[in-house]
Amino acid sequence: QVQLVESGGGLVQAGGALRRSCAASGRTFSSYDMGWFRQAPGKEREFVAAIGGIGGSTYVAASVKGRFTIFRDNAKKAVYLQMNSLKPADTAVYYCAVRAYYGSHYELHYTYPYWGQGTQVTVSS
Repeated sequence: QVQLVESGGGLVQAGGALRRSCAASGRTFSSYDMGWFRQAPGKEREFVAAIGGIGGSTYVAASVKGRFTIFRDNAKKAVYLQMNSLKPADTAVYYCAVRAYYGSHYELHYTYPYWGQGTQVTVSS
């Protein structure tokens, strides 16, 4: 069983920046694939970014590429989502998720069995 605790998020003006953090339990954190997803009202859950457990390859959705960065600190068992140049369209509840190393299909939310509690990010125009 893996538990995830998220922090960060909140309200920011368009063009601003926020950093989301997600701390995980588990002895083999360094081998976990970690992902960030978001869900806006009335929309399906959307892939944002992921980082592989082995090798640390990163994957970012086209809608946030060049603005969002995902990185991890295995010593702290944490993954981060740095969000820059935020737009109102980025407004959503953001979730972190974890799975055992799989190596592909990082964008498929149903492949992640463990989820954080989610935190609202609101970008005002």
